[in-house]
Amino acid sequence: MRLAFLGTGAAFSTERYNGAVVVDDRVLLDAGAPLLPHMRRLGIDPGGIDVLFLTHFHGDHILGLPPYLLYRAFVDHGRPFLIVGQAGVEEHLEGLFRLCWGDEWPGFRKQARVEYDEGRDQGEAAGVPYQTVDLKHGPTPAQGYRLHLDGRILAYAGDTQATAELDHLVDGADVAITEATGPSDSAVHTSWEQAHAVAARHPGTRFLFNHVFVGDTEGAVQDLEVVEV
Repeated sequence: MRLAFLGTGAAFSTERYNGAVVVDDRVLLDAGAPLLPHMRRLGIDPGGIDVLFLTHFHGDHILGLPPYLLYRAFVDHGRPFLIVGQAGVEEHLEGLFRLCWGDEWPGFRKQARVEYDEGRDQGEAAGVPYQTVDLKHGPTPAQGYRLHLDGRILAYAGDTQATAELDHLVDGADVAITEATGPSDSAVHTSWEQAHAVAARHPGTRFLFNHVFVGDTEGAVQDLEVVEV
C-alpha cells in the first residue's frame, strides 16, 4: 500500500498544507491540498484517480477540488471521477463548484465525468469495498472510512475527537491515518496525547498522524511524504 501525503496540516497551519492523501495512485482521501502540483511532484497521474472519499465539508478538506476538476474536464477525462461522502455531499459540492465556475460548471461537470455516492453505511466504490463510521467533530457531521485494499484494512479518520467512535473505526485495521492536531486539548480535535493513547489501545495497527497545526509529534507524517506500508 502506497500512501502519498499531499498535505498534512490543520486548517490554519502556517507550517503545512491542508490535508489530502493518495492511496496506491488511484484513491484520494479528502482534498484540501493543492492537488495538481503536489500530485505532479510525487509522480502521481491526476487523471488516474478513480475515487475520492470525503470525510466532511470543511474548507480545508474540499478546496483543492475546483481546480482539480477542471484538469479532469479539459486535460484528462478518460474515466469517471466518483466522490463518496455523507448525505448531502452532491448538493454541497455542486454549490461550491457553481460558485467557482458559474454557469459553465454543468458543462465542466459533464466533461470531468463527476459522479456521487452518498449517504451509505457501506458499499463499493471504484472496486474498493468500504464501511463508514460516524465520528464526533463538534457540531460538524463527519465520517471516517474503513477501506479494504488488497486484503488489508485502511482506516481513515479525517477530523475527529478522540471518542469511542474513533476506537471503533481503527479497531482491527492494519493501518490508520488519524489526526494529532497539537499538544493542547481541543473541543473538536484529537491532541497529540490523545492520538498516542488511541494508538496504544490498538497495538496491532500502524498509526500515521496528520492534521498537525504546529510543531511535530512522534508518528506524524510530513507534507509530500510517501509511506509504503
